[in-house]
Amino acid sequence: MAAALLAWTVILLSISYNPWFVFTKHAFSDLGGPAAEKAWIYNYGLIATGALVLLYSLALMMNAANKVENAGGAFISIAGIFLALIGAYPSGTRPHTFVSIWFFAQTDLAMVAWGIGLLLRGWKVLGAVITAMSITGPALAVAINWPSAATLEAYGIAIIDAWVALMLRVHAAERS
Repeated sequence: MAAALLAWTVILLSISYNPWFVFTKHAFSDLGGPAAEKAWIYNYGLIATGALVLLYSLALMMNAANKVENAGGAFISIAGIFLALIGAYPSGTRPHTFVSIWFFAQTDLAMVAWGIGLLLRGWKVLGAVITAMSITGPALAVAINWPSAATLEAYGIAIIDAWVALMLRVHAAERS
């Protein structure tokens, strides 16, 4: 949850320094690009958020109940690295699009793995919900004609945030 809160804080703070930013016209990455005021807030913020995601992946792998969940934790570790790379390669640099797309792809792979892992563990409802989210989320991302990259990114982030919120149930059960 800390990574989710940090990500949204970084995005909103960056928007506050860039009044030209229009949610339905731009990409969030424009907030870290050459035209942005205080682009370092966005870029270093994503690097810090990526570090938190990487730490979360370690907890996921340590608490995995099976190999599929462990693979999901590994996918999240890769996603954390790609998220940090979005900050390291901001908008306007050659690798930016690749690292941005792969952050979302790796996170979705993690969600699929955790959904299936939870099903294998016997968590039928939560496993089914997470698996369904991980399939329908990207399908809708492709099917809908989004007005901007930022709206699509916000949708993707909201799906990730929903998964993290659902995972709180798993973590609570592990503590009991």
